Amino acid sequence: MIYLRLFWEFFKTGLFSVGGGLATLPFLYGMGEKTGWFTTADVADMLAVSESTPGGIGVNMATYAGYTAAGVPGGIIATLGLITPSILVILLVAVVLDRFRRSRVVQNAFYLLRPCSTALIAAAGLSVFVLVLLEPGAAALLSLVRWKALALMTVLWLLTNVCKPTKKLHPIVFIAFSALCGIVLGLGGA
Repeated sequence: MIYLRLFWEFFKTGLFSVGGGLATLPFLYGMGEKTGWFTTADVADMLAVSESTPGGIGVNMATYAGYTAAGVPGGIIATLGLITPSILVILLVAVVLDRFRRSRVVQNAFYLLRPCSTALIAAAGLSVFVLVLLEPGAAALLSLVRWKALALMTVLWLLTNVCKPTKKLHPIVFIAFSALCGIVLGLGGA
């Protein structure tokens, strides 16, 4: 029964998360609350692992979440659930695109999808920002911010955008550096 539910939940996510992998985050937060398969902090860990591994973020997160909920078969089923709507839509679009390519309605629909996907990605980015850099339930303003995480973020930004010798380094260097800093500074957990 859990396999059918995993497929269905990720099918819905794949069907409505227009805009790529980060657009799946709001759906994953809701799914975690509704099913209890993972917590908000688990979603942040899923995101970190998914961004650090090859492949699409949404697919990696579905695999990770499915594996967490029901082992290897759960990972496979969740991934299939997430990608099935895309496959169906691509097949449908391929069949009818030639017929409706110049349609004003189709052009307007695609134009209106842009702000929707932008909003989903912005919401996901903001929720990750809040989860990673702000302390939950902090009373004082200074204790609200996770200063170590903010400092690491600032150093990484400087190394990847400002400092000329490190700008051209491969992203895996920064991923490894971040992981090492997270271990040394004790940034794990929410």
